[in-house]
Amino acid sequence: MSSTVTVADIALKSVMVAFDFSEASQKPLHHALAIARHYGAKFYLAHVVSGIGYAIAGQEALSLAAERSRRTAQELEQELLQRGALTGLHHEFIVREGNVWEQLELLIREKQVDMVVLGTHGRGALGKLLLGSVAEQVFRHADCLVATVGPGSSMDSLIEKPKPVRPFLFPTDFTPASLHALPYAISLANHFGAKLVVLHVLPVAPIPEGFHWSTTGDLTQMREEARIASQRQFDALNLQHTRMAIPPEFMVEYGIPSEQILLASHTLKADLIVIGLHRPAHLDPASHMPWNLAYKVVVDAHCPVLTIRN
Repeated sequence: MSSTVTVADIALKSVMVAFDFSEASQKPLHHALAIARHYGAKFYLAHVVSGIGYAIAGQEALSLAAERSRRTAQELEQELLQRGALTGLHHEFIVREGNVWEQLELLIREKQVDMVVLGTHGRGALGKLLLGSVAEQVFRHADCLVATVGPGSSMDSLIEKPKPVRPFLFPTDFTPASLHALPYAISLANHFGAKLVVLHVLPVAPIPEGFHWSTTGDLTQMREEARIASQRQFDALNLQHTRMAIPPEFMVEYGIPSEQILLASHTLKADLIVIGLHRPAHLDPASHMPWNLAYKVVVDAHCPVLTIRN
């Protein structure tokens, strides 16, 4: 059964960057400022001084650390004003004390934040994914759009690039959670004049019992049938009847989804990857493969990744 996709009207009124004054925070700060300026949104910079490191030293030491952070935030604000980065932007720099995620969550609700922009620490030893504990909590639980800027992302914001903007990549497995993000992907592509490339990754076909390597046509036929079925799922979205500035492109690849998404984004030189995710019921990563997939894409992507939960 086919149905026309209703395009979401994305009108960001507030953008917040989670900032920790580290070098890794510079890229997300740059992107967050550009997004806020483009949409005419209010810009928030939020820094939370964690009480964990001051549990033994006591409240006085925590208060002193918070005061130092406020001075540093004021200095950064003045620097950005002098550079013109904040000119014309309604903005607020906020420093709080306590549990980092709890304070950020409160700010998101208090300020009615539409998008959080955050950075990651990238990939560590032995291939372990290092989103950072705070980034992971925001990534999993924030009740708003989350744009993640990994260490491999370009410093150039897509908003500041001359036209034409390079493609936006929308990987999907055609589940409701994934397709929930499609209207947002279409809206963003229309807004920035980008082509939307829809990618579906199929697993490498299993070798059926009794398969002989001499009869390679069997495997080829299995793949072709799977590709045709995927094309039908794409056609059922009726995107040809959806208001799109540039006709979309559909791609089918075979292999490990995260690897194929990263390969496609590299080949296309994509400016943005949009991923729709389930809201996890708990934190067991083994039970939420889409989250593991998203982690791998986020830390290795050469462009920002926008995640949208259903």
